Amino acid sequence: MRISVVNATKMQAAIALMLFMIVVTPSYAEDMAGASDHPVLTRYPGSEIKWYDVQAFQAYRVATGPMSGYNSIEKWIDTQGQITRIYYELSGTNTHSEVYANYKKALVDSGFTILSQGLFAQSSRKPDIGSRKWLGTYYQENQLPPNGIRLLNGSATSGGSGFIAASKQRAVGTVFVAIGVAQYSDSIATTMIDVVEVDDVKTDLVSIDSEAIGKGVMEYGRVVLDGIFFEYDQAALKNTSLPALEQIAAFLGDHPKMNFYVVGHTDSTGTYTYNSTLSGRRAAEVRRVLVEEFGIAATRLESHGVGPLNPVFSNSSENGRENNRRVELVER
Repeated sequence: MRISVVNATKMQAAIALMLFMIVVTPSYAEDMAGASDHPVLTRYPGSEIKWYDVQAFQAYRVATGPMSGYNSIEKWIDTQGQITRIYYELSGTNTHSEVYANYKKALVDSGFTILSQGLFAQSSRKPDIGSRKWLGTYYQENQLPPNGIRLLNGSATSGGSGFIAASKQRAVGTVFVAIGVAQYSDSIATTMIDVVEVDDVKTDLVSIDSEAIGKGVMEYGRVVLDGIFFEYDQAALKNTSLPALEQIAAFLGDHPKMNFYVVGHTDSTGTYTYNSTLSGRRAAEVRRVLVEEFGIAATRLESHGVGPLNPVFSNSSENGRENNRRVELVER
């Protein structure tokens, strides 16, 4: 049987493609057994996983400020959830600065909010975020295993380091990412990635305080009123909404010159007309209670319902729909 010229050409092309893939596809043969990248953030090309650990539920501290004293960082975000910790080593000419820049861009492009950051081209004992001294203090709080991690060591004359922390709100909860990078030697850059997945599923115990309301309004001009709960498919407020209503009233009392829209939102389940009406009734009920039971001037609050028109997450999941059902205070 003879192979036609066309078929032979196709076969040669297929072989060439296979050889190309073998050459250019990164090999992870040296990864620690059972290890893999986290879905939130993939590795810098060519890096190998030297240590990997997943804890179903654990506390974690994210530092957001420089050192304020001897072995002390003053500003932290205390969180807890499922923690995935991955330690990478990258051999070759790529530096820790390149790794840092790529991860920072990836986080920003993916919609993460940067909480803290700092990069040093050379080894530094400064107390600033990302310095080797700072990293040593940071990982005292979020301890690394005693052996096999070379992030805090180094023989390079440059020996630079850096750190990025970021967060993102998702339908299933908040995710924090903390990345420490350091130049171990002239030919090895090290990276430690910690991913904390916080379960933000709401319960009738969730509420807010007047300070949190103020921060949201001052920064974004709006704030979601967590802790406001309604009877199913109704505009009647549950008794468990009282603590949140007290805090909202306290904030309004502390800022008597500010006026607001009270805006109701729903998910996309059901018709637009029904959801628009229900969201308006719920917003009006929150306004009524604040005016009649907490003494807020009626002229300061104006209620509206927008139904499913402004979702914060996709309505394809229950967590997304739950987050979309909300009441907001919007500055006017």
